[in-house]
Amino acid sequence: MSSSASDDLRSEQAYLTTLYDRLDGLRAQADDRLRRIVLESGGTPQGRTQREAQRAHYTEQLAQMNAVENGLCFGRLDFADGAPLYIGRLGLSAEQHDRDPLLIDWRAPASRPFYLATAVSPDGVTRRRHLRTKGRVLTGIDDEVLDLTAGAAAGGREDVTGEAALLAALTANRTGRMRDIVETIQSEQDEVIRAGLSGVMVVQGGPGTGKTAVALHRAAYLLYTYRQQLTKQGVLILGPNPTFLRYISQVLPSLAETGVLLATLGDMFPGVRARAVEPSAAAAVKGRLAMLDVLAAAVADRQTVPHDFAEVDHDGYPLRIERSVLEDARAAARRSGRPHNVARAMFVTEAIHALSLQIAERIGTDPLGGDNLLSEADLAETRRELREDVDVQRALFEFWPVLTPRQVLRDLLCDADRLESAAAGLTAAERALLLRDRDAGWTPADVPLLDELAELLGVDDTLRAREAARQRREAVDYAEGVLEILAGSRSLDFEDQEEEILSALDVVEAGAFVERHEVLDTRTAAERAAADRTWVFGHVIVDEAQELSPMAWRLLMRRCPSRSMTVVGDVAQTSELAGTTTWEQVFEPYVGQRWNLVELTVNYRTPAEVMAVAADVLAAVDPALEPPRSVRSAGVAPWALRVPPVALPAEVIAAVRVEAAEAGEGRVGVLVPEAREADLGRALLGAVPGAAVGEQPDLLNQVVLMTVRQAKGLEFDSVIVVEPDEIIAESPRGLSDLYVAVTRATRRLGVLHTADLPKVLHSLA
Repeated sequence: MSSSASDDLRSEQAYLTTLYDRLDGLRAQADDRLRRIVLESGGTPQGRTQREAQRAHYTEQLAQMNAVENGLCFGRLDFADGAPLYIGRLGLSAEQHDRDPLLIDWRAPASRPFYLATAVSPDGVTRRRHLRTKGRVLTGIDDEVLDLTAGAAAGGREDVTGEAALLAALTANRTGRMRDIVETIQSEQDEVIRAGLSGVMVVQGGPGTGKTAVALHRAAYLLYTYRQQLTKQGVLILGPNPTFLRYISQVLPSLAETGVLLATLGDMFPGVRARAVEPSAAAAVKGRLAMLDVLAAAVADRQTVPHDFAEVDHDGYPLRIERSVLEDARAAARRSGRPHNVARAMFVTEAIHALSLQIAERIGTDPLGGDNLLSEADLAETRRELREDVDVQRALFEFWPVLTPRQVLRDLLCDADRLESAAAGLTAAERALLLRDRDAGWTPADVPLLDELAELLGVDDTLRAREAARQRREAVDYAEGVLEILAGSRSLDFEDQEEEILSALDVVEAGAFVERHEVLDTRTAAERAAADRTWVFGHVIVDEAQELSPMAWRLLMRRCPSRSMTVVGDVAQTSELAGTTTWEQVFEPYVGQRWNLVELTVNYRTPAEVMAVAADVLAAVDPALEPPRSVRSAGVAPWALRVPPVALPAEVIAAVRVEAAEAGEGRVGVLVPEAREADLGRALLGAVPGAAVGEQPDLLNQVVLMTVRQAKGLEFDSVIVVEPDEIIAESPRGLSDLYVAVTRATRRLGVLHTADLPKVLHSLA
């Protein structure tokens, strides 16, 4: 190493030490303030609220500073005039109000040249420096001289910036967790990340273009730029499955953001964790908008009337409830347009009014043929008695019950008669797909149906409000008793003194006493949003968005009425039968033409050798689609091996051992047809210690066997695709599944097959 390079390393290490010293100082201050707040207690409700807000603020600060411990500073910009700027994960200044920052947050406008400056358009930058660190130690420097007069810019690529740092990141071993790309964001990615908050942005990109990473960094950027708004409303990131969420879970914390809600579709109905698996054809039926009529009919079917009449005992006398009375009450409730549970109050009111007139006619008629002898007050009392009569209420409840979404959907899907009545518009085969056992678990496709039913049913808050009021009255009564005891416990030494002695009742009123001891809601916006079905998010990000059904989009649009959304996906990779193949089909019903499409065209993950194989599969999916351009080659040709059917498990194990050795500390993914997952999984687990298999495997294991759909959004150093012809045959969108399978590799791709290779993989033959 030259003396100049050594001097640079020493100088940069010294500056890095200064940054960490400042970070440690800020961390100690926040920790001290947090401990003081925790030790405080009591005070007014306002004071307690302010203290809780401060506690949340310093807790978040500490979490952010702890999260950026690794890779705090990763870059430096030198300008033709002016001091250099250091770029990092968090903004730092020497003092609280110092205008000269020690470190610029990567999301700040001043940091943009680090991602956009080129030799052709340097934006005043003469040199961009990438700092490689391990912990707090500087391990290396990569410089890009952007001053054309220096003659050092030749030989670089026009479509990437920071080529050395980028290639180092791309060729590094996978770890089972997604890394952030904050050090290597490219210009087309930066445009998406820093776009404004409003409107729907659709990011279409092929495999390896960094769609997921861009979406996550966009979340971090929006939270930085629109902090006040989004901290209150929250940001939702919806992923395809729990394995995917674990895979990306470390990215936002590493970018100093810890308050985002990560969820799958199966998590979007509070109280339901939908993880059960069902046939794709059944999920496709549930995802169609035709289910709106089915659900509405299912609710209407629960609003019944007797065949002739119903008879109940009221006040010792039989009371006959005629069918016509309940039909009129039902019609009035339905005309109100209110949700079922809310409209029930009108149904009961109408029915009781008719019954009170029936009673009045029976007991209040003048025997001489005159007018009814009961006054309006008498009728009101009769209605009150009917309302309080348990038998009457039980009878009316039978005809218009209070319903829950889970109750209605379970009854619908588990009862052939109910299903036939409500789903008359579906075919017999479609109804057969929906029918299931009562003890079956909830599936992700059920969640939009539950959400739709929640809208149709509504919530009658009358009883809840009455109960809350009752509990508060009891609390106030109890507080008054406590204060009276305190007031009566004055020392006898003061009995004869004339001076006024303040009692507890003089200092605090019972209602205020109760307020002081009410439990504050200390949950974050993300935690509150996860528990509230009606929560409205400030921004929604959807990954693998092409897989969502029309019913799922209805759910998401209810969560985001502002239509501030970032939607990332690739229509060529659509696997779900209820998914989409055109973005227009998704968004025109909600925003018309008012959505923006951005395309990512550069493939950073998949090497050119693998992408050449994938291009043939893509052409079979849709000849009009263009594969993304790979920025690198791996130097290893993909391979295919035909084996006897009886030898397939042994050959899979042998191939895994070879690929694991080649990957070193990297990861190997074995992608199999759904029908072979169980058998090949058992064989692999028995032969390869530490391998992971199943619906939610641990991606930290070196070897993972899974189906293609489970691998959506993931990546491995080496990928072995088993029986590609079966993968194609398993679904009407099997070619899309195969396209996904062959594009998961960052280095090596192999194919094992017992039958002839599919024509789309002819280049491997």
